[in-house]
Amino acid sequence: MDAPYRIRTASVADAERLAVLERAVFSDPWSRDGLAELLAAPHVTARVAEARGGIIGYAIARSIGTTAELLNLAVEPRHRRRGLGQALLDDMLAALRARGITEVFLEVRVSNQAARQLYQRAGFRPAGMRRAYYRRPLEDALVLRRDLSGAA
Repeated sequence: MDAPYRIRTASVADAERLAVLERAVFSDPWSRDGLAELLAAPHVTARVAEARGGIIGYAIARSIGTTAELLNLAVEPRHRRRGLGQALLDDMLAALRARGITEVFLEVRVSNQAARQLYQRAGFRPAGMRRAYYRRPLEDALVLRRDLSGAA
């Protein structure tokens, strides 16, 4: 059976839809202009999941040298709990590995148990804590790291 979505490389033209999704998912969303600037940068890897109704999820990472930071992974609320977040994460890690990335970092809200479980299943491990990192509401971020150097 074919997946009900396809994952592709994101482009600057996707910035408006990503901004709409940001507002639906995050309490402190990126703006359309901020996303467009990010998507235009050469050191950014961005992937979107599309279904018949348009973009339903995305992942964005930036890199320097052989290290990347996963900036955002978002899935439209009505499409959650169906494996799309895992598919986007797997796809992003493969894209980063193809770019020569050997380690990936990310921050996740301490209270976001669903995301923490997703990242743990994907091999991310605790690497630190950022106190009062998130706004709206104020919350600590758990820093996670994944080694890609020996991953298949």
